[in-house]
Amino acid sequence: MTHAPALLVRRITRAEHLAAIGERSAVSFLQTPAWGDVKRDWRSESVGWFDGDALVGAGLVLYRKAPRIRRYLAYLPEGPAIDWDDAAKQDGLQRWLDPLVEHVKGQGAFGLRMGPTVVRRRWSNGTVKEAFADDGVHRLRDVTPDETTPVGTSVTDQLTAAGWRPPPEVDGFAAGQPQHVFQLPLSGRSTEDLLRGFNQLWRRNIKKADKAGVTVTLGTADDLPAFHELYAQTAHRDGFTPRPFSYFQGMWDAMTTEAAERLRLYLAHHEGDLVAATTMVRVGEHAWYSYGASSTAKRDVRGSNAVQWRMIRDALDDGCEVYDLRGITDTLREDDPHAGLIRFKLGTGGEVVEYVGEWDLPISRVLYSAFDLYMKRRS
Repeated sequence: MTHAPALLVRRITRAEHLAAIGERSAVSFLQTPAWGDVKRDWRSESVGWFDGDALVGAGLVLYRKAPRIRRYLAYLPEGPAIDWDDAAKQDGLQRWLDPLVEHVKGQGAFGLRMGPTVVRRRWSNGTVKEAFADDGVHRLRDVTPDETTPVGTSVTDQLTAAGWRPPPEVDGFAAGQPQHVFQLPLSGRSTEDLLRGFNQLWRRNIKKADKAGVTVTLGTADDLPAFHELYAQTAHRDGFTPRPFSYFQGMWDAMTTEAAERLRLYLAHHEGDLVAATTMVRVGEHAWYSYGASSTAKRDVRGSNAVQWRMIRDALDDGCEVYDLRGITDTLREDDPHAGLIRFKLGTGGEVVEYVGEWDLPISRVLYSAFDLYMKRRS
C-alpha cells in the first residue's frame, strides 16, 4: 500500500493566501487575511499546506496570548481551507493536521482550536417546521436529519480518535462560531423561484414594503455612523451588547481594501427615515448576512424584509451558490427566546446546516486547562 506524500505547513504571504482563496469556489470570510486585520486583539498569520512546491491549502491562524506567559491559543475560525474530501479518507486527517499542529507548536501554542466548514448534517425547511410543531421535540439534535454526509462523519470520527475535544452540547448560542447555520441555496434558481420558496408572510411583507415606498440602497463608509446608531438601538431593544463603532470601521477598512466586493452596507429608508440596515460579506460563491439593525418605529413598513430580499437578489446576480443567514440555536421550543429568529429565517424557504463544529486539541494539557479556566471565569 502506497502512502500519500507528507505535507508541509509554513507561513505564506498575504498574496499567496489570497491566490489560494481565489482557487476555491468559497472560503469563509473568517479565513481571509483581512479578518486578521479586523481581530486586532489577536496576532494573525497566514499559513499554507505544501505538497512539494504546490500550495494545496491555506488558513488564517489567530493567536491569543495567555496571561503572564508567552504562550498562545492558536485558532482557525471556520477553517482551515484544505481538501476535506481527501482528509476524510481513512487516516487521511492525520496527514493534513499533524503538520499544522507542529507549526503552531513552534509558534508557542499550548492549544489549537479550529472550526472547519465541513457539513455534517442537513435538515430541510419542511422537517424543521414539523419539528417546531411537535411539542415533544425540543432540540434539533433529536430530529432525524434529511442528510448525513460521509465526509462530516469521517472527519468527526477521526478527530475524536486523535484526541481532539468536540464542541459542547449547549442550549442557545455557545462562544465561538455557530455550529448550526441557516442557508438559502441559490444555484440554478431564479428570483421568481426564490420568491415562490418564501412563506406567505415573507411574500406579504416584501409586497408591503414595496407598496409603502421603502427603498434599499448601498451605503459607503460615510453611512457607517448611521448604521451603528441604528444597530445600537437594536441592541438595547433586543438585549445584547453592541460592538463599538470602531469595530465596524475597522472591518469596513480591512475588508473593502482587500476586495471591493467583500463587504457591502445596505440601507432601507422610508420617507427619509432609516428603518433597517445590514451588512453582507461575500467570498467567491458564498454570501453571508453578517450584521443587521432595525428601528422600533415604522416596523409596519417591513424594512427588514425589504433589505434581506435585496441582498438575496444581489447575491444571486453575483453568481453566488449560497446565501447564508448565519447562526441559529439548537433549541426548537416556541418559548425559547431565539424561536423568533429561527422562524424569521425559516420564512425564506432555506435549510439548516450543521457543521462539524469547533474542536480543540490541547498541546500542553496543563496550560490548556489553566487557560480554559481563566476564560470561563472572565465570561
